[in-house]
Amino acid sequence: MQETYFGEIGIQGGCGYYVGDATPHIFMNVREAYGIHFRYKFTKRWAIQAKISGQRITGNEYTMRGEKLDSKWTNRLYGADVMAEFNFFRFGSYTRFDKRIRPYTPYIFIGLGIGLYNNLKANGHETMTTAGYLPLGFGFKWKFHERVGLNIAWQHNIWLADDLEGMYTLNNRHHLNGWNWMNCDVTSMLTIGIVFEIARVQRVCRICN
Repeated sequence: MQETYFGEIGIQGGCGYYVGDATPHIFMNVREAYGIHFRYKFTKRWAIQAKISGQRITGNEYTMRGEKLDSKWTNRLYGADVMAEFNFFRFGSYTRFDKRIRPYTPYIFIGLGIGLYNNLKANGHETMTTAGYLPLGFGFKWKFHERVGLNIAWQHNIWLADDLEGMYTLNNRHHLNGWNWMNCDVTSMLTIGIVFEIARVQRVCRICN
């Protein structure tokens, strides 16, 4: 009989970028991104994922008058988020009792997260700042072994802040800094990861009693 597991742990790595005051277009200044996650599978279709991730963002520096400089800034972001996932196919190991189950599926996800990053104030002091973000995206899962699989995900984080650059000359250029929907910074991560299933579902013996 095929074993069933309702838990999963995994690691992922790839690349990421940010779109904000210093980088107006996607796929500019691509840098490394990475993370670890735990996934709890409620059904073959629905799951919830808790993830801790990190990435580096960079871009050109600007003067207070908005003039672009040749020098670049860089900052590191760390995030913790919880996301609900929906599989387009009934995902799991093949079984002859349910031919609808497939070892691969595309999926979508959305959730809530909170991030941590450096921020340089006007007085020159560097502080750690926290801000919330909305993670969402899509991906692909492939279970190529009984308990081992492959995940590819493209995650977009819509931040409730406009100061991810960590540079005073770039923060709040449009006087809309802080938690708002009008001038948010956005980060993205394209990652590939290996996952391993844990927490086997206990079988129920219907004739033992």
